[in-house]
Amino acid sequence: MLFRSGGKGWLSVWIAQIFRIRYELDPGVAAIVGLAAFAGHLWPVFFRFQGGKGVATAGGILLAIHLWLGVATIGAWLAVFLLFRYSSLAALVAAIVAPCAALLMLGLNPEAWTVMAISVLLIVTHRSNIQRLLSGSEGKFGRGKSDKGSA
Repeated sequence: MLFRSGGKGWLSVWIAQIFRIRYELDPGVAAIVGLAAFAGHLWPVFFRFQGGKGVATAGGILLAIHLWLGVATIGAWLAVFLLFRYSSLAALVAAIVAPCAALLMLGLNPEAWTVMAISVLLIVTHRSNIQRLLSGSEGKFGRGKSDKGSA
């Protein structure tokens, strides 16, 4: 599921970039398509607009916007996840790293604005995870529900 969601994010932006070049469209077209793909995965219609795979889709979108931007952001996610075993914490750190890296690599352009919007939406949709992280009740990867209090 992770690679499928990320792949759909990547593919949508990649196709939009091809059309943008072929039909001499505004450079922001691919960014708008990426944001639409992200929103569609964050709030999927088929799951009553809840429980989407926004983080995975964002990773694919970032890879399509700029390879090294995607690599840096996914690398940040992976490093935090491997160190702390919290997927939500890794997503939040990646959401902070992504716009900073985008500004450094892309400057202030439509793609950078899209990355900033995606990051804000990710942070907002992780509000409950932030509360659980702060209270110490967020579950770590690899632990069962009964193991939460034993750490």
